Amino acid sequence: MAMSKTAKALLITGGVTLAVVLVAIIGIALMAESLGKPSVSNNSVLVLKVSGELPDYAPLDSTAKLFGIVQQQSLTDLVTHLRKAKVDSRVGAVLLDIEFSSIGWAKADELRDAIKDFRASGKPIYSYMELGMNKEYYIATATEKIFLPPAGDLYVNGFAAEAMFYKGSLDKLGIETDVIQIGPKYKNAPDQYTRKEMGEGQREVVNAILDEYYGRFTGAIAEERKLPFENVKMVVDNAPYHADEAQQLKLIDGALYRDQVYEELKNRLGYKAGDKLRTISGNEYREIPSDSLGLNNGERIAVIYAAGAINVGSSSSSAFGGEMVGSDTIVRAVNQAAEDSSIKAIVLRVDSPGGSALASDMMWHALENAKAKKPVVVSMADVAASGGYYIACNANKIVAQPSTVTGSIGMFMGKPVVKGFYDWIGVSNEYVMRGKNAGIFRETERWTPEERAKMENQAKKVYYGDFVPKVAKGRNRSDAEIDALGQGRVWTGTQAKQNGLVDEFGGLEKAIEIAKNLANIPADKEVRRVGFPEPRPYLETFFGGGDDSAFADAKQLETKKALIESLPQDVRRTLRFAEMFDRMKNGEAMLMLPFELQIK
Repeated sequence: MAMSKTAKALLITGGVTLAVVLVAIIGIALMAESLGKPSVSNNSVLVLKVSGELPDYAPLDSTAKLFGIVQQQSLTDLVTHLRKAKVDSRVGAVLLDIEFSSIGWAKADELRDAIKDFRASGKPIYSYMELGMNKEYYIATATEKIFLPPAGDLYVNGFAAEAMFYKGSLDKLGIETDVIQIGPKYKNAPDQYTRKEMGEGQREVVNAILDEYYGRFTGAIAEERKLPFENVKMVVDNAPYHADEAQQLKLIDGALYRDQVYEELKNRLGYKAGDKLRTISGNEYREIPSDSLGLNNGERIAVIYAAGAINVGSSSSSAFGGEMVGSDTIVRAVNQAAEDSSIKAIVLRVDSPGGSALASDMMWHALENAKAKKPVVVSMADVAASGGYYIACNANKIVAQPSTVTGSIGMFMGKPVVKGFYDWIGVSNEYVMRGKNAGIFRETERWTPEERAKMENQAKKVYYGDFVPKVAKGRNRSDAEIDALGQGRVWTGTQAKQNGLVDEFGGLEKAIEIAKNLANIPADKEVRRVGFPEPRPYLETFFGGGDDSAFADAKQLETKKALIESLPQDVRRTLRFAEMFDRMKNGEAMLMLPFELQIK
């Protein structure tokens, strides 16, 4: 039935009225929010929570805040808070409230670097933990003093690396994986599905990483707590410890409750008796603009974040946890930054185990074009391996932490073979084909010798025709030298620097410092960090629009997440890898870290 003119007029009028009211509400709220910016009292203590996932970057959206949306804290937030507090005369001290954090060891090193930089100001920085595990304590050792509550415990009992294998389960289901690997000793990502135990290459790599982490961990304790190195090894071997034992061993400075730590800070800062400690939280301090303190201004440097497994298309969140780096998103960001004449350099922040070879190559190409216009510097976070190294290799400079996991220059292809599973559940199928290789992606048959030869040729073209030559060009080495360092071998940042795959040690701030130098910006000048691409406003995400049907997709993703989060963590990890491997059934080559490293 056609809508009457009156109904149309009412509908249009109602829509316009709703839009005007919504704009007015948002305008008033934004005005109120701008007038209600937090103030920082003199001699305040900045209390920073170090817990949770701490992604590299989480943009602040004022509109989302108005709607009561809790915005995630990032590692960049914490580092920025410390940079601001260092020069903010109103901040007298910092207290780190450290809980369980899921950041990796390279990010822990980056946070420790920021803490040490803050300490150069002469201001005190303390840490407080109710329960200290290896990583939490490692971060805390960079602070001036460490406190646990009297009933707290310190679990500094060494490192354990876990590797999981699913072949036994797949065998029971009648599923096998047909794979081709370049670098069979080290490129063992498919081993999770083709073996029941570590291979020689994986064991060698894991032991090397454990040696690096254990050495840095015990070395940091010895240096910061002024303990003999050999004593620290004995301390680790005899852990865990109750708070009073940890204090006796000089691992902490006191077994105090939180209010008693506040009293310590009041005494240190010269408060009068009876005065209440003036504190400001990280969430509040986030709203103090850096430029109001003389920071983050001047020439513009683009910072592009590539965090998660690499995929074609747009960046997104995986329903099984973690982020997906989309080639379309990164290429668009790189191109925008390269074409913007106000951007003097580009810093690509990589935290990725790799993924699609095709997507990696498209990002590499965009960065190669950008490098012809302005300096490109890569900052590696916890991991920048395989495809994550592919997109980094052509930068003017590569910066990593000693504990960064990188390298893994290799590739693999494969497909699941589910004939046994179909037989088990009583499913039968037939293929009717035209073309000699039309059935190359059949999921019920292993590759024939002829098909395998074709796929091996495809794999060699990706590795020897694309990956190795591009790394060799970017690092000014021969193909043979890079091939020898490749073969899927994973390196720590320390090893990568020794082998010429990394140029400097440091975090994002170090990368920005190098980018400034390459762009001929004086070292004593501040620069403005500009995120590319700009984050989508909350209202656009909520109502849809832009490149994606965001609202529907977000709702669907949240529904999936609610179901998946009810599963055990190890099951979610398995499904996340399975999601990536599912892409191989269409012949997509994968440049992927051989394993998801869990070191506790």
